[in-house]
Amino acid sequence: MVGEFRRTAVLVPLVDGGLLTAVHGGIRWIHTFTDEAALARFTRLKGATPGEEWEYAALLGARLLDVVVPQVDGPAGVAVNAADEDGSMLFPPVRGIVPDAAAVDADMEIGGAERDGGAR
Repeated sequence: MVGEFRRTAVLVPLVDGGLLTAVHGGIRWIHTFTDEAALARFTRLKGATPGEEWEYAALLGARLLDVVVPQVDGPAGVAVNAADEDGSMLFPPVRGIVPDAAAVDADMEIGGAERDGGAR
């Protein structure tokens, strides 16, 4: 799933000059959508009227995980299609998904050896 996400362009809503995010469980989640229909379902849940336009950018998943997430102040992950019961996904800020420097588990022990990955 991570590899497919990295190769896929997703839609990221823009709000007040930045990306649409929400904080849950101490993690800032960047909202992304696989297509305009998924984005429209989300905006309706947030109270948007039908036909209301939302500005968005199309970004590769790899760019979000490798470039954007490390620039966020504090732990950050990516939420895909948050309004959909089926087909929604979360990519949390852990090793193997985001760079070690942005991973919350980077300083945990691995195979009996402590690893210092520079987690924030």
